[in-house]
Amino acid sequence: MSGEPLTIGDVLTRLKAEFDDVTISKIRFLESEGLIAPRRSESGYRQFDDADVERLRYVLRAQRDRYLPLRVIREELDRRDAGLPPVPGDATAVPEPAPAPAPDPAGLLTDVSLDRTELAHAAGLDPVDVDALVEHGLLPDRAPYDGDALQRARVLAELRRRGLEPRHLRAHRLAADREAALIDQLVGPLLRQRNPESRRQAASRAEELVELGGRLRALLLAERLGTVRRT
Repeated sequence: MSGEPLTIGDVLTRLKAEFDDVTISKIRFLESEGLIAPRRSESGYRQFDDADVERLRYVLRAQRDRYLPLRVIREELDRRDAGLPPVPGDATAVPEPAPAPAPDPAGLLTDVSLDRTELAHAAGLDPVDVDALVEHGLLPDRAPYDGDALQRARVLAELRRRGLEPRHLRAHRLAADREAALIDQLVGPLLRQRNPESRRQAASRAEELVELGGRLRALLLAERLGTVRRT
């Protein structure tokens, strides 16, 4: 390893400029999936080098710019590692990244404080819709509303404009509650240990479970809606 080894925090700092949604948990997840294999110090800490960082860039760009699943990315990396040419039709050279869509500024606001009328106006909802969404557990039941609530309200507004009623959207609330309960069962033992490392492991595992659950739901929906999407 040339130069000083990089910590996982150093790697995160290098990647954040291009991938604003990357997290330490995401890097750990990609390691667990076999996409990267940083060395370990004698005490067990990850030690990254420049090659590891570039490999991560390859993976993250392939996910973002070409929408490739990890299985395909892993196959591409295996062929590169073995010195084999790319599979015909599969471009292993990662194109220049497309401009990332700007995140909803609402999600970045931590000091927002809105009453129900202000929330409705900022999200593009009718106040009556806000009341109905609150009633179905899709928005918090009391003001003030923060940036996270505003971001959620904007997503709900988009779904409302596409014809979904609050009673339909409640299914998402119920599914989220069930998934949260399951994740809580899985990470609860770590949280109850009350030491900082266990709590970090619990947070990392919970984030990975959320990410995998979201991917699974998208794949299952794609399968069920295959006929519709092909028309």
